[in-house]
Amino acid sequence: MAPRPSLGLRARLLFAFALLCVVTAAAVAGGMYVQARNDILQRAQDPALQVMRSRLEALFPLRTPTPDAAELGEIARTVADGNGPAIAVYREAHSPSDLDPGVIPRPLRQAVADGVIAWQRVMWRGRPFLIIGAPVLIAEGDRPTRASGIEVYVAHSLHPEQHSIDRLATRAWLIGGAVLVFAVVLALLATRGVLRPVRELGRAAHLLGEGELRTRIAVRGSDELADLARTFNNTAAELERHVKQLREMEADARRFVADVSHELRTPLAALAAVADVLDEEAAGLPEPAGRAAKLVSQETLNLTGLVNDLIEISRFDSGVAALALNEVDVAELVRATLRTRGWSEPVHTELPPAVTARLDPRRVDVILANLVGNALRHGEPPVSVKLSADPHWIALEVRDHGQGLDEAVLPHVFDRFYKANAARARSEGSGLGLAIARENARLHRGDLTVANAPDGGAVFTLRLPRREHDPDAQTNTGGPE
Repeated sequence: MAPRPSLGLRARLLFAFALLCVVTAAAVAGGMYVQARNDILQRAQDPALQVMRSRLEALFPLRTPTPDAAELGEIARTVADGNGPAIAVYREAHSPSDLDPGVIPRPLRQAVADGVIAWQRVMWRGRPFLIIGAPVLIAEGDRPTRASGIEVYVAHSLHPEQHSIDRLATRAWLIGGAVLVFAVVLALLATRGVLRPVRELGRAAHLLGEGELRTRIAVRGSDELADLARTFNNTAAELERHVKQLREMEADARRFVADVSHELRTPLAALAAVADVLDEEAAGLPEPAGRAAKLVSQETLNLTGLVNDLIEISRFDSGVAALALNEVDVAELVRATLRTRGWSEPVHTELPPAVTARLDPRRVDVILANLVGNALRHGEPPVSVKLSADPHWIALEVRDHGQGLDEAVLPHVFDRFYKANAARARSEGSGLGLAIARENARLHRGDLTVANAPDGGAVFTLRLPRREHDPDAQTNTGGPE
């Protein structure tokens, strides 16, 4: 399952800083805007109410409790404040006015009908207005005040105040934009300071992963990132120390194997001579002694092969293995390898003629002997060797038709001393043959690989450049066409 794409650390920090600043600025500016808006409207509303109350007092005494349209017009003109139209309403009649009674909200009329002064902000003709409504009361001496049924409404324009509020909102938006720009700049500076040590740590970890064990990073300050840098440096130092110890131990082990192998060659030469004599005389010895003589001869040969393999692998480890290159006919080289070991009949070959390459015949012979020998011992017939070539590469495929190799075994086939079946008799090989074969292939700047064929059996593929110093051969990673 592919990982979901995500923003980088830099983008996430920028987004977090910007979001925090924008939310904070919006909250502060919004709160200030609402508070200022309410204050502006309150300062416009309170004087209008005060003027309304004072002008209502000028209406007393009323000429008649049942005014007509003309008297309602006088009442409306009396309470008008010059900043908007006024209308007087008595039952179904009302004074002539620019203010349409339908503009007056129903809740406002209900409140006024209940005998209280009320007000409400409305939009009329595309502009904001404050409509103030008040009942006209009748007070007669000591008698209780009673409603006359006359209602007066004044529309006070809030356009100047709305203009001030709009300017306030514009400034709030400008301040918000400036805050956003400031937040982005601040976030860039902050992320640069935070991500610089993170990038350094990433580069150092990459170098350490590539084997640069001396990689260290500078420690700045005493914060968490500095602690992380110190931890990385301590870890790298410990890793370098352990790797150095392991390399020294590996070098000692290889030197020990090389020394022991060389020291064993002299006594093994003497043992081999004795084994040859025993082998010749084994047929004339009594049965137990003859069988023992053959066993000694065989084990001497096995031990000699193991020592020779150890010496060969030690040469690769020490870097002294060298190629003796010659221009060879590859098909003839394969036939010679099979003929020398008596494998010409059981092994089927597909060897096109006139395929030449500059190779070390002895080392290619070792590779083919290991591959074909393994196929004959551990696979099933038919065993085949197939040659193919292109202008820069040759490829030799050695295949059997057995059960193939277990998937768990494939990655370890070329490991030293590895055997797919640990219970196999030790006379079946040292476990170094395929490792030596691959080292010989790499010494030619080629490679040796293994895979299971779709229809069964293991396929070993040896790829070698036709010319050792051919630039195309050294960089080409494909097989022959």
